[in-house]
Amino acid sequence: MEDRYCKECNQKLAGRKDQKFCTDYCRNAFNNRENEDSNSYVRRINTILRKNRRILVKLNPIGKITLDGITLSEEGFNFHYFTNIYTTQKGSTYFFCYDQGFIKLENDQYMLVQKQDYVK
Repeated sequence: MEDRYCKECNQKLAGRKDQKFCTDYCRNAFNNRENEDSNSYVRRINTILRKNRRILVKLNPIGKITLDGITLSEEGFNFHYFTNIYTTQKGSTYFFCYDQGFIKLENDQYMLVQKQDYVK
């Protein structure tokens, strides 16, 4: 029988034949290191999305408001990141960060809205 060793700490394994790690700690450490580059990318994007949502919630406490684009920019809002797009039957396009959305109006004005139940 061939000796098997933990993929993380190289400790000799005893137990199931398909066992690859000696402990959950070693399994998690190995997988975290393997996925580190993709995890950091996803983490960076999620940080931007959460910040955008916090800004929208802060500036739109009543559910619907119109304000300047400069106000959003000064708060640090990043217009390039959103979770989904909703287009109305009339062709208006809303951009959402989870449940908080915005639509660009004329003269660098933006209307902030909260997602309604009928918006999928």
